[in-house]
Amino acid sequence: NEGNEYFREKDYRRAVIAYTEGLKKKCEDPELNAVLHTNRGAAEFYLGNYRSALNDATQAKKLKPTHLKAIVRGALCHMELKNFSEAIAWCEEGLRIDSKEKKLVETRAKADKLKGKGPEGTFLEMATDFSTHWWHRAVMGIDLRCERNIKLVLEPSNEEEELSDGLAEISLDGFHSDNVTGAKVHLDADGNLNWPVLFLYPEHEQTDFIAAFHENSRFIDHLMVMFAELPPWDLERKYLPNSIELYFEDEERAEMYELNPEQTLLQVLQHKRYFVKAGTPTVLAFVKCSPFSKKYFSGKKVHRL
Repeated sequence: NEGNEYFREKDYRRAVIAYTEGLKKKCEDPELNAVLHTNRGAAEFYLGNYRSALNDATQAKKLKPTHLKAIVRGALCHMELKNFSEAIAWCEEGLRIDSKEKKLVETRAKADKLKGKGPEGTFLEMATDFSTHWWHRAVMGIDLRCERNIKLVLEPSNEEEELSDGLAEISLDGFHSDNVTGAKVHLDADGNLNWPVLFLYPEHEQTDFIAAFHENSRFIDHLMVMFAELPPWDLERKYLPNSIELYFEDEERAEMYELNPEQTLLQVLQHKRYFVKAGTPTVLAFVKCSPFSKKYFSGKKVHRL
């Protein structure tokens, strides 16, 4: 009930927290748990956290296979994630339950039309566009530097820009994230910042994008939701919340820093060597002690926990 009240007030972050507390009670009523997952997924969806929303829709559908709201939400999440084939599959599953469900009919048609089209641009291209939306708000930049001790990269010189681009190709080559466009850091009603945060998975050249990562939220809390269901690209089923290591790259020194997943986003952003570029904090995720991570870090200077 508390979650529903926050949802009606469009306070989606608090709604997510309330629904999560409900799920922690481990009620044995699958119907109620399906509703909690569906509602939390809806709140995550409106925050722009589509992977987390999809995981909740999947959990709700497992608990109640005929739960149409969960199926609609899952289809919409796949649309936002550009997984058009999966969106079609979810729509068809829902239409077998209700062949006249308007949202599913419309989404099915849209997915069919978009299927086969490639991503509209690489992350690097869109980050440039994204920065023009965000950096004109100089007041926000002053607030970040003075009050929170967060270091921003504003307008690099030509020489720095060339260096940054070169390093970015190493870190981001092959990655795509259509969700970045238009998202920006913003203050909530309590005066706290919510950031767009990009997760990179170098081993699989995949990304996750959280549109509204509350500065006082811990990384582990997001990982628990994001990987409640294993992503389709994790064929070896090894990306589990407690087996993932997070890092950020100090491009100036060409060094890597491991993060503590128990830390909040704000604590990480306040690290003396963390610089926020283009308004989007970025972290890299690896599986602990995996052959890929050992090879990736070979020859690099790494500051571990």
